[in-house]
Amino acid sequence: MNQRLSRLTLALLAIFAASCTILPETPKIEYKSAAGKVPTLEVPPDLSQITKDDRFAVPDAAGKGSATFSAYTADRSPAAQAQNSVVLPAVEKVRVERSGNQRWLVVALPADKLWDTVKDFWQETGFLVNIERPDAGVMETDWAENRAKIGGDIIRNTLGKFLDSLYSTGERDKFRTRFEQGAEPGSTDIFISHRGMEEVYTSSAKEDTRWQPRQPDPELEAEMLRRLMVRLGSEEKRASAAVETAKAEPRAKLAKADDGSGTLEVLERFDRAWRRVGLALDRVGFTVEDRDRSKGLYFVRYVDPEADNTKKDTGMMSKLAFWKKADSTDTKVQYRIYVRDSGNRTVVQVLSSEGGVDKSDTSKKILGLLYEQLQ
Repeated sequence: MNQRLSRLTLALLAIFAASCTILPETPKIEYKSAAGKVPTLEVPPDLSQITKDDRFAVPDAAGKGSATFSAYTADRSPAAQAQNSVVLPAVEKVRVERSGNQRWLVVALPADKLWDTVKDFWQETGFLVNIERPDAGVMETDWAENRAKIGGDIIRNTLGKFLDSLYSTGERDKFRTRFEQGAEPGSTDIFISHRGMEEVYTSSAKEDTRWQPRQPDPELEAEMLRRLMVRLGSEEKRASAAVETAKAEPRAKLAKADDGSGTLEVLERFDRAWRRVGLALDRVGFTVEDRDRSKGLYFVRYVDPEADNTKKDTGMMSKLAFWKKADSTDTKVQYRIYVRDSGNRTVVQVLSSEGGVDKSDTSKKILGLLYEQLQ
């Protein structure tokens, strides 16, 4: 009897070992929206439906004399299908540019031709798109969890479908995509900025938790740019090489103006500096309410983390609902980020809501946060 049990045990262990080797390797990124299931992609009403799969359709010889196999094959070649497809053609001219620790894509298409494709990309990656502002060129996802960070074990691999909700990384990510008119006519610069949250214990007893911001991840942004580059038609190897080999040098420094106020010098011309400042604001978490490129102004709201520590959560659900929008009654001070052209460099200053130079400590904190992203 004992001999039979030992054989059965060995057989079960062999099955589990085999299942571990058969299971595919866990991908580095596998997002799942915190708000629920990602909706099925639908063709917008102003576009034609995607051509159905007609690989086995009998060719129509009416009006053509007789149908031949060569003509039938030619009509269904990849080139012919691409020509007849109603889906946007793959973008051939996509490149990566980099300044400091920021990367972005330069695409040879206007923003309105890219909008739906980028939205589809985020939904295919596992996110819901919460904010769409084509007039401002801003698209933002909801919070989602990277399930690939959860370690695989025998129990989870075997019963993952039933116990998946019991596993969590304690981290959430969201991404903002900014579309800017490119330097070349008809082109678009696409910036992707990351924001992260992590769940931490509030006491040594580990009885309660709260969500707090974590540092943005430039490498995660780069990975999303690479994936979007592939989505836009680039080859995998070419996209990876382009993102990895983009060179960077320090491009910013803190300084003081003649009136004693703090300034930030970006060692680039206005066009590029304007885009980089916008991406830096997204990364740091500012709410950009408006912008006026002709005057070099970003209108933003900023909450000082130290001043906001007095606010307490009202319950467990409020701690978990980190994706909720800020309460409209929150008191947030508005600032103007002034981006001024100065020849081969660009000067950034913080102005008050009335338009005067702000010399407060908060102004210096804002410039410091921007410097960390722009250097």
